[in-house]
Amino acid sequence: MNCSLQRSTILLPRVPKAVGITSFFTARRSYAFNAAAPPIHQVFNRRTKWLQKERAAADVEHSRVADYLKDEVARRLCDRLLDIKRSYPEVLDLGANSCNIARALTRENPDESQPTSDPIATRIGHLLAVDSSQTLLYRDADLPFNNQINITRQVLSDEETLPFEANSFDLVLSSLSLHWINDLPGVLAQINNILKPDCAFMGAMFGGDTLFELRTSLQLAEQERRGGISPHVSPLADVRDVGGLLQRAGFKMLTVDVDDIIVDYPDTFALMQDLQAMGENNAVLGREMGGIQRDVLLANDAIYRELHGNEDGTIPATFRMIYMIGWKESENQAKPLPRGSGQITIVSDPSPGKVQIRNPKISQLSVRRSMTNDTEVETNKSKFKKYTSGTLL
Repeated sequence: MNCSLQRSTILLPRVPKAVGITSFFTARRSYAFNAAAPPIHQVFNRRTKWLQKERAAADVEHSRVADYLKDEVARRLCDRLLDIKRSYPEVLDLGANSCNIARALTRENPDESQPTSDPIATRIGHLLAVDSSQTLLYRDADLPFNNQINITRQVLSDEETLPFEANSFDLVLSSLSLHWINDLPGVLAQINNILKPDCAFMGAMFGGDTLFELRTSLQLAEQERRGGISPHVSPLADVRDVGGLLQRAGFKMLTVDVDDIIVDYPDTFALMQDLQAMGENNAVLGREMGGIQRDVLLANDAIYRELHGNEDGTIPATFRMIYMIGWKESENQAKPLPRGSGQITIVSDPSPGKVQIRNPKISQLSVRRSMTNDTEVETNKSKFKKYTSGTLL
């Protein structure tokens, strides 16, 4: 598995609007990779999540404004298709939301390394966009991008059960939807089943330290004002989990990488308002009903600014995106040689900075290695602080 860590800072436009505020806790989600059956324990209330998305999409204006993050992630996910020179007769967008992927596929000149380039949609025969929320799925059905791609929308009441035949899609895409799935290992296995051999699945989901700033400030505010922490926990997968889940589902030639997208907000109220307009409210089973008390919200805003605030008075919010690519196994794919069949042995050489390569056909050959600095350079280090276990959403 190829796993790389890339952190980037991007400022996205947003417009504050007064809406209700609820809580957005998350924590690290663990998976038992050796389990033979799907997990019995249900984490999320799927009906609650459906209602949240329906209500968010009903306010069309604010919902479209709050799509800045989902549009950006969809664009970054689709940009990975620029490196794969293929045509895709049948493509599935799983958990399409408002069809952010369709918009990204129709973007003009997507390849910034070229003076001009055709939209990725020109290589797609038919796109099937499915989501549980009809209001959100059809929200932008009348916008011009629909005329630039052959798209069909289908309401899927249960996104954890895919009603498609095996070997029916040339590509499966999913952007910012998988983090609300209860049985993620089972859904990934179903995706592998509906893909044709030697075809790819590409996905993006929240994970890791998403909104760690909001998590820490809210926990401190509740501890100060209420003497405890409310049990609103929405677990997120860690990047270390994703590779194992893809492998367990049967995918080959895996690639997993991470982006940190940092968005500046005027205050914590604007941040939580936009999260609600995105449909990213807390949907954990057994969560505490009702909103956060006013005194806790005010304390949270003050603590957030003290711990993480910017010099210009705004506050940063970090969204960690996990991007994944997995290929369905095929006889035509390159496979590793059998263990022990190699003819070259690499052993350490006492000389600093050197390795020694031994080959039956070469007597001795010394190759000097380029010495690299293994210290990871943090992007925008003043804004990024590492916390263990758990995030907020």
